[in-house]
Amino acid sequence: MNTETSAPSSRLLLWLVAIGFFMQTLDATIVNTALPAMARSLGKSPLRMQAVVVSYALAMATVIPATGWLADRFGTRRVFMLAIVLFALGSGACAMSRTLTELTASRILQGTGGAMLLPVGRLTVLRAFPREKFLEAMSFVAIPGLIGPLVGPTLGGWLVQYASWHWIFLINLPVAAVGLWTTLRFMPDFRGSDLTRFDLSGYVMLVVAMLAISIALDGVGSLGLQHAVVVALLMMGLAALAAYWLHALRTPAPLFPPSLFKIQTFRVGLLGNLFARIGSGAMPYMIPLLMQLAMGYSPSHAGMLMLPMALAGMGMKRVVTRIVVRLGYRRVLVFNTLALGLMIASFALMTPSQPLWLRILQLAAFGAVNSMQFTAMNTVTLKDLGPGHASSGNSLMSMVQMLGMSLGVSVAAALLSTFSGWFGAVDAGPQAVSVFRGALVTIGVLTMTSAAIFWQLADDSHRVPERADTADPGQAS
Repeated sequence: MNTETSAPSSRLLLWLVAIGFFMQTLDATIVNTALPAMARSLGKSPLRMQAVVVSYALAMATVIPATGWLADRFGTRRVFMLAIVLFALGSGACAMSRTLTELTASRILQGTGGAMLLPVGRLTVLRAFPREKFLEAMSFVAIPGLIGPLVGPTLGGWLVQYASWHWIFLINLPVAAVGLWTTLRFMPDFRGSDLTRFDLSGYVMLVVAMLAISIALDGVGSLGLQHAVVVALLMMGLAALAAYWLHALRTPAPLFPPSLFKIQTFRVGLLGNLFARIGSGAMPYMIPLLMQLAMGYSPSHAGMLMLPMALAGMGMKRVVTRIVVRLGYRRVLVFNTLALGLMIASFALMTPSQPLWLRILQLAAFGAVNSMQFTAMNTVTLKDLGPGHASSGNSLMSMVQMLGMSLGVSVAAALLSTFSGWFGAVDAGPQAVSVFRGALVTIGVLTMTSAAIFWQLADDSHRVPERADTADPGQAS
């Protein structure tokens, strides 16, 4: 369903979608460097601020499965405008928050809007551009998504140090105002021609499962829930997940058809995405805290230290395809997952007296390994999906990516809380190094165990695999 659009209108549409993607990825990373400053302002411990990050990622994970149906039902223009409005309202509410509860609720609102920006924008581009121009159009849209994580931590640290943490949210408002006007004037209003009934029952079951499991893990880290409550929430989450599976088996048009899991590369890649991403999702949250609380860096310096990681990650994307073609997905993912776990654990060796060049080299090495992990496991997950499974499979993978990042932050916070109890409740200073060391080694070991999932892939080193160039909307976090 394509429409004839003028060249200026096409360019404005691409810029609009690209800026929306940039806003989403920027706010997924800009907060991490500001957490200690937020904690001081709100009277909380820096090690109890993970709800600010988890709420954003979890809101995105719960909304993403419904975005395609909403755009088909109400039109791409209306839903994209709604996304911008919710994102702007959430940003303004974050800046005005006076308690951690208010800030968390505002981040949920912001994440709800952010969840719709990329999927609806991508759907609009798909329908507005002919097939031969779609790849070029999406390549243009993807560039700001890579720039967001690059500038997010640095910009966040600079704003915190020279203005206040409120400005990391206020800068979204003028961008949102321009985006809203541009959407109203230039975005086509596409609707689905073959609209099916939304699987509301299955959607509710999945949301309950994600929320229950995430709250249970976060309850260990910050909510102070009793063990009995945590166990009950975990059981509720697992029961809801089992209920969805049984529901999907008997429903004609489930949200995610069980036939997806008959594809071996998809089921292995999806599970690997979830568990390996727990380690990868924890690090953007852990590293700025480690640098500021244990190593004594200022917010701006801690943010700038994230640049080598982002730059190395972008550079690695140029060589991933050649490595996968030479070795195959199985070997690359097994050995790279082990390397990723070792790199995470290696941060436990950091001390305040180490030279800066060694720290930069370590962060760059982690960024390169992490980038290879994202690209290879995303591609292997989607590469064998046929036309009938492409949409639902891509949506499910996006949801799992966000869920994995949310769980990663929750696990990291729970480990920091546990080791803080063992070594003494210390928020900053040399004593905090031991707390971070214990958490980093544990997360590294957990990540290495997920290599066993990728070992289940068929050995494809004897043949040339497809290009490993799948974009990762979740790498921003």
